[in-house]
Amino acid sequence: MYHKWLDNWDERRAQRGDDVKHTADFELDAEVGFSVATNATGIAEFCDLADAAVANTTFYDDPCGDTLGFEMNEDWIKFPSGISTDVEVNNVVWAKVTDSGSLDHALVVFHHWNASTRNRQIANFFSKRGITVVEIALPYHFERSRPNSTHADYILSPNLGRTIQSMRQAVWDGRKLIRWLKSEGYGEISVLGMSLGSWVAGLVAAHEKSVRKASLFLTAGSFADFVWTGRATQKIRKSLELEIDLANLRRAWGPINLENYVDRLARPDLDLHVVLAKRDTVVLPEVSKKFMVRLIEAGAKPSILELNCGHYSLALPPHILVAGWGLKRLLKRSH
Repeated sequence: MYHKWLDNWDERRAQRGDDVKHTADFELDAEVGFSVATNATGIAEFCDLADAAVANTTFYDDPCGDTLGFEMNEDWIKFPSGISTDVEVNNVVWAKVTDSGSLDHALVVFHHWNASTRNRQIANFFSKRGITVVEIALPYHFERSRPNSTHADYILSPNLGRTIQSMRQAVWDGRKLIRWLKSEGYGEISVLGMSLGSWVAGLVAAHEKSVRKASLFLTAGSFADFVWTGRATQKIRKSLELEIDLANLRRAWGPINLENYVDRLARPDLDLHVVLAKRDTVVLPEVSKKFMVRLIEAGAKPSILELNCGHYSLALPPHILVAGWGLKRLLKRSH
């Protein structure tokens, strides 16, 4: 009876999210996704560019590589993004800081898609335990929201190139913030990502060696499979499936597929923690489990917590309490 109620609660929450979403047209926009001049007009050419990006070890390296332009004002950090888009407010990154009073440890948090509030409870909990929490705004969210938009449709959409650009921008922003935190004297840096934010946190951890601990809530590897099968992205799939099949979508979104970076995530000095929901209809359990298998095959030893709840109901007690204590153990664990 309880789990039926939980499933219904998740579905009602998903329906509320659907109300603000609209169906957009399929677009390639290869020059946007890969920051190159290209005449790619077909899916095959786009996929070739995607394959090259996966093979390019510097794809997620901001060529500027500096920490210039940072402004700290009370509890806020503001800095220019390394990628410039046609939405001006999106080109400035904001992060909320909940200071612990210590430089020992900072936790950078990457929120979920269409988040409407930051995670005050997480920030307060860990800041009282000696860990400064820095909650960064993903592209097209919070202070970076596109004017007059009903949701963060530019970070995740049937526009293949812009979705790659947005995720790449999120990774560049996260890495730039981490470099700045290190320059300010923080000793240990950890990352936490939730749902869409878990892909960003995973990509950041894979490419930023100063990250020693990564916690991924409601995650999977294949971005294409997540969008194709998930409850929250069915309007996107409707546009995609008119123009591209799943096999080609996997190639096209290869640069944002965490499975392509399992070797980096399996490095011995990275401690991985994963929280999955057995009743998840947004990030399906079978998609998540495939990623776990790939990680373990690559030599990673993630601590995996599976809870008997749904994607949205993870936020309800007792599930969020169990997940939170697992995160606490990770952050307090010594290498």
